[in-house]
Amino acid sequence: MVGIPAVSHVLPSLEVIRALVGRGHRVTYANDPAVAGLVASTGAELVPCASSLPVADHDWPVDPVEAVGVFLDDAMRMLPQLRSFYEEDPADVYLYDIGAYAARALAESQGRPVVQLSPTIVAWEGSDDDLGAEVWALPGMAELRAKFSAWLAECGASTTDMAVFSRHPARTVALVPSVMQPCLDRVDTGSVTFVGLCPGDRGDQGGWERPAGAERVLLVSLGTAYTRRPEFYRRCVAAFGGLSGWHVVLQIGVHTDPAELGEVPSNVEVRSWVPQLAILEEADVFVTHAGMGGSSEGLLTGTPMVAVPQAVDQFMNAERLVELGVARRFDTAEVTADGLRSAVLELAGDPVVACRAAELRAQVRAEGGVGRAVEVIESVLS
Repeated sequence: MVGIPAVSHVLPSLEVIRALVGRGHRVTYANDPAVAGLVASTGAELVPCASSLPVADHDWPVDPVEAVGVFLDDAMRMLPQLRSFYEEDPADVYLYDIGAYAARALAESQGRPVVQLSPTIVAWEGSDDDLGAEVWALPGMAELRAKFSAWLAECGASTTDMAVFSRHPARTVALVPSVMQPCLDRVDTGSVTFVGLCPGDRGDQGGWERPAGAERVLLVSLGTAYTRRPEFYRRCVAAFGGLSGWHVVLQIGVHTDPAELGEVPSNVEVRSWVPQLAILEEADVFVTHAGMGGSSEGLLTGTPMVAVPQAVDQFMNAERLVELGVARRFDTAEVTADGLRSAVLELAGDPVVACRAAELRAQVRAEGGVGRAVEVIESVLS
């Protein structure tokens, strides 16, 4: 396995890696030492490779051309590190995260099979035209595309077109619920297998119990990367603080000082980190940034959601949750305490939403998860 050190990209595949180790395969995991603890928990052997991605401060470029350039530069830095380990001892199959371009380049140069483990949506027939026409015309994109293709040719990859290489793997295991996939009927099921969320046993993260007297539970979390939002958290405190019968778990991350929230009522539990899935099993509503991980966990637990997207794919995910009938959406700049409170109370009291959430919960849990993912990978090995 070759990954990138963003936690939201590491967590989705950990249980698959753990299962492969448990079935007797020798599994190595190439990634930055920053995620060594997560890798070690699976029993896989860490292959330390220093990454240049801005995961520590989450200072990601807003410009899409610059963003792709960041991942390309990281791949160019990673490939020599991968070669130093795998040149003399090639893997029988390479698994890789969508952002770990160097892994596919290495596999193709060695003539080895490769499987992408995608923590988000995948490309579909016509998606390059649907989503990419304007992107390809952006200033600087032609130069970046030429640089990307030149690197692929130089390192011996058999796929040298940037669009095909980055968006159309030969084999993909999608670690997301298929209901979150746009244009699902146009996805090539011969190359893509949706297995849904693979959460595994998260007992090591600790549990969570509904406090005595709490009639309803609300979880508010913007994930791990976009948590510098003190004003948003203050609006949440204003919206839900003192709300009769409700207990609120407010995750603010490590970049916001709790003191910035002002006086916090006793029914609001402020945490820098929470065992999210454990709380969602108890929660009545989830206020989320609509990252794919959080969106999937909300569907897995049948929890209605208020989506407040912050960046990248979260806007598309938020719209999809609304289309599925289990969410309301707000833009951060327009969200108010009154709006948040009204949306949460409406979702919690809507029997149609509850029925739809239960239907999707059953559908998501039936997609195969870890077992199906391992089955696909082992079929490539054989």
